Order: sequence, then C-alpha cells, then structure tokens
Amino acid sequence: MSGETMTIAAHLADKIVGFKTEQVTPRALTWAKAAIIDTIGVTLAGVVEPCATILMETPGVADAPGPSLIFGTERRTSMLDATLINGTASHALDYDDVNGTMGGHPSVPLLPPLFALSEMKGASGMDLITAFVIGYEVEVRLARGVHMHHYNKGWHPTATLGTFGAAAAACRLMGLDADKTTRAIAIAASLASGLKANFGTMTKPLHVGHCARNGLFAALIAAKGFQSNPAAFEHKQGFLDVFNGKGTYDAERIFAGWGAPLEIEDTLNGLKQFPCCGSTHPAIAMMLKLVKEEGLKPEDAQKVEILTHPNRLPHTDNPDPKGPLGAKFSIQYAVARALADGAVRLAHFEGDAHADPRVRKVMAVTTAGPHPEMPADARHQWGAEVIVTTTGGKTVSRRIENMVCRGPDDAMSSEEMFEKFEDCAGRSLAHDQIAPLYERLDTFECVKDMNQVSRLLQLRRLPGQRVAKPQLTSASDAAAGRRETQWVP
Repeated sequence: MSGETMTIAAHLADKIVGFKTEQVTPRALTWAKAAIIDTIGVTLAGVVEPCATILMETPGVADAPGPSLIFGTERRTSMLDATLINGTASHALDYDDVNGTMGGHPSVPLLPPLFALSEMKGASGMDLITAFVIGYEVEVRLARGVHMHHYNKGWHPTATLGTFGAAAAACRLMGLDADKTTRAIAIAASLASGLKANFGTMTKPLHVGHCARNGLFAALIAAKGFQSNPAAFEHKQGFLDVFNGKGTYDAERIFAGWGAPLEIEDTLNGLKQFPCCGSTHPAIAMMLKLVKEEGLKPEDAQKVEILTHPNRLPHTDNPDPKGPLGAKFSIQYAVARALADGAVRLAHFEGDAHADPRVRKVMAVTTAGPHPEMPADARHQWGAEVIVTTTGGKTVSRRIENMVCRGPDDAMSSEEMFEKFEDCAGRSLAHDQIAPLYERLDTFECVKDMNQVSRLLQLRRLPGQRVAKPQLTSASDAAAGRRETQWVP
C-alpha cells in the first residue's frame, strides 16, 4: 500500500513496524539513556507523593499481585495498574523532561508501559530503547501536525499525544504486525484526553498515568484482535477534526522528513533543572542570573516584572498559589523563590513552602505579562525577560528567547545527572540502593534482561528501617559514593 492511500494510523504503523534498532543513532542513544535515567529518578521521587499513594490505596487499583513493579516499593501488580501508578508518579513533581515541539513531556508516557512490558517479556535494555525512540518519534511528529492550536485550545499534549506514543512504543516492543499496530493506534485515538484546566492539581500527573496505561491497553487488546477504525484520525468525526477542528492542523507535517533526524535528537529536548512547570524555567533562569551577576537580594526588589511568551501564561499566571502543586504553576512564586534563595529545589514545593513570608513579600511586588517582542515561531515560544527595579532606583534585566532545560547540545554532566537522580531516588529507596541502580542504568543498553533493573528498583529494607535521604553533598562525594557502595541486589 502506498503512502498516499494509507490512513494516518496505517502510515504510523508502517513507520513503527519498520523501525530497526540500527536506526538508533549514537546521539539518539545518548539522549534516550539520559531521558530514561531521568524519568526513573523522578518516578522514584513521585511515588511517595499523594497522587500516587492515593491510587495505591484505592480499592480495585493494584489489588492483585502481578509481575510488574511499582517503582521504589516492594509491591508488584498487573502491567496496567503498575503503568497507571508509575506513570502518575513520574509526573507528580513536574520534574520530568520536556520537548518544545511537543509542548509537553515526551518520556513519561513511554517508560512506564515499556518497563512493565519488558519485565513480562524479559526484554533487553536495547529492546526498550528502540521502542522508546519510535514512541518518542510518533508523539512529537503528531505534535508537528496539530500544534500550536492543539496546545492553545486547552489540551494537555503530554496526555493526548502521549497516548499514541505509549501505544506505538508498546506495539514495537511487543512485535505487533502493521495491521494490529494500526488498530492499536486507532484505539488510542478514542482513549486520548487531558485538559489544561487541571494543571496545578493531582489530576495533571494522573493524565500521564492514564495515557501511559491507555496506550499499553490499546496495544494489548489490539494484539488479541480488537477492532477499530483505521481512519480514526482523518474521519470527519475523528481525532484531528474533533480535538483541533477543521483548518487548524496540517497532517502532512506528521510525516514530512520523518526520521531525518530523529525527534529525540532535536535541540528542543531537555532535562529539567527545576522541579516545576517548564514554562516558568526561562524566567527562573533569568532571575538566577540577576542574583549571581548583580548580587540581588530579596530586600532589594521594589518591583519585579516577568515578561514571557503569551503561550506560557494561561497555565502559569498564578499570583497566589494555594498549595505545593499550585506553586509549581505560579511563575510569580518560582521567580520570587529564585530571588529569595538563589535556587529552586524540590523542598520549595513541599509543605507550606509556598507561604514562605520572604517569598510572599517579593511576590507582592511581582507582575507577569506577555512580552511584546517574543516571536511567534513555535521554536521560540519559550523565552522570558525579567526586569527588576531596585529600592535604590536602579533597573536591571536579563532576557532569553529559548528553552533553558539541558538538551542534547548542552547535556548534564554525569555528576549533575547523578546529583539529580540521587536527590529524587532517595525519597523512596534506601540510600545504599541508589548508586548501584544508577551504575546499572548508566549502561542501560547493555542490560540483557530488564528484570535485572527491576530488582534494583524494588525497595529493599529491614523491617522498621526508614529510608534516609542521601547525604552526599558534592559531585566528588557522589562519585566516591558510587565507588564505595557494597550493596548487592
């Protein structure tokens, strides 16, 4: 069947089935590993958050034992329930990686279903990476076809497009043929959802658990012969017209230049340095530059102006966040915190940190609005300018027009990667488990059976033993900690 006569779902299936491990370039491999390590880390941190623990306590969810691990616990359950909980946990802190083209978080819909499948199949690390890369390609390629209208309309792309990525990745790892993969992708079209109205609540991370589970579910039932309409995208009542609307998408962009290069190689991919909404990161970074370069202190601020791209404001313009989750989506809070502490860390989004009087005092003189000069090109919709007028009458500012997350061209060092991973993993795992796990993940492509990694991710502790946060304080200490550990699974 030619590309011209294929439906979109069938064309995607053709790409998914035809994708070979040999097509994973060295750059793609490096970034896939970094994204996977980062996603595992943030999931280990998120699994102790209420949005994940509530799911684990809900009757009918993860009640039955099974082969699939809920990360950072001693609990194993069904593939679908583990995917739901791990997926929700992965996005609980909004600390997971981002992709500017997707306008969302590409890795969290992919890793939970792939990990659960890999445990069942005994798949290798490279098997998982190959499926991860093609799932990433599918969700970001779909974004090229539907953005920015899809994003601006109010859909959460991580959830809507991530459902297709999860289904694609699962189909590839399961080795489904083109017909079954087409069915799975079309099934996913009816399972996709996620509203930006729920940003700043537990429902946002639930979007990810839901889409990851639904993508896997679509693949599993398609493998058994479950039917769907292969024209589920282009049908007059299909995904494109219903989710976007006529004239607001370009289906040809989905496939134009496919794989040249792979989306996972793009410079708009990035690991988060701050545990809050990525739309706040450019402004945070500019305030941190002002603190470092101008020596600003919170008491110096008479007025703080945050100017950013209009697309960044609807979900971050929150001058009075009511709790930790709301603070993650308050650009005013994030920038004020950067000025008050010279850093933005996990602890700043816990407990009553959002009510810190020092930060609230800065927020009282902080405004946020659209920047009149930010270009409309989607590749430049991540800029920000921060302008501070001091009590002495001086005005200082810093401006950036691109993402500040750490992508393939500005990758985190191994020490930086470990420090973030350690901080996250220490919230659920015992300290002496962290370094051996990281070492195994650092050679992820060499893993012969993913159950080796699964055992390292399972909480191991003596009865009554509490999980202690890691005490390593520097990159050199971290390296020493990796060398000296004696923990063996």
